[in-house]
Amino acid sequence: MTGWRLLLTRPSEDCAALAAILADAQVFSSSLPLLEIQALPVTDAQRATLLELDRYCALIVVSKPAAHLGLKLLRAYWPQPPSQSWFTVGAGTGQILADAGLQVFYPHAGDDSEALLALPQLREAICRPDPRALIVRGEGGRELLSERLRELGASVDYLELYRRCLPHYAEDALLERIQGERLNGLVVSSGQGFSHLLQLAGAHWPQLAQMPLFVPSPRVADMARAAGAEKVVDCRGASAAALLTALREQPVPVL
Repeated sequence: MTGWRLLLTRPSEDCAALAAILADAQVFSSSLPLLEIQALPVTDAQRATLLELDRYCALIVVSKPAAHLGLKLLRAYWPQPPSQSWFTVGAGTGQILADAGLQVFYPHAGDDSEALLALPQLREAICRPDPRALIVRGEGGRELLSERLRELGASVDYLELYRRCLPHYAEDALLERIQGERLNGLVVSSGQGFSHLLQLAGAHWPQLAQMPLFVPSPRVADMARAAGAEKVVDCRGASAAALLTALREQPVPVL
């Protein structure tokens, strides 16, 4: 796959991990994190929720930052974690929880809410009288998961542990990075990541919209196309493996 020169936009630690995997596959990458994770202070309401974890039949963690911050709180409030099943949207987040000794289920095909909702173990977990589900996430985010769970008869609470911010960059930083390192592809890992890409691109977006844009799901692909992106590639997942598969299937642009 030599020839691809990608801009990575995940949070800094995730960019570093992905860049190492891409380098092993002989793919050049340059990191410009467009998501900065800021932990939120724990409120009294959140403390009450944490103390009642054992009352939930499904504990759902939707991102790696949520997993890391959630585990820190879990250790503080539950020296011996409750025995319920945990669920994650993707394998990367699931592995963080599994490494902490928790029983975790996640979809093996797809890294989004739709794939998680189709997981038999999740349906089984909420198939009981008065089921309660807790979604551990960042501030805001999609409501699809909670809406579908409520349709299935579950009550749903949130534990919001962080917010995602766009780091401060100079106005032309994005274009200068792309041109200076002769990049020929853009990678975003979420809808908010794409929104931040669009925001930072500013007046340069029509030019950048012509570049191949690798996204993790049909939802983000639709967002990008609606904004004018001309060459959107849905990787059907946010993992490095999904990105590498998509790269193999796409011709390298001629600069």
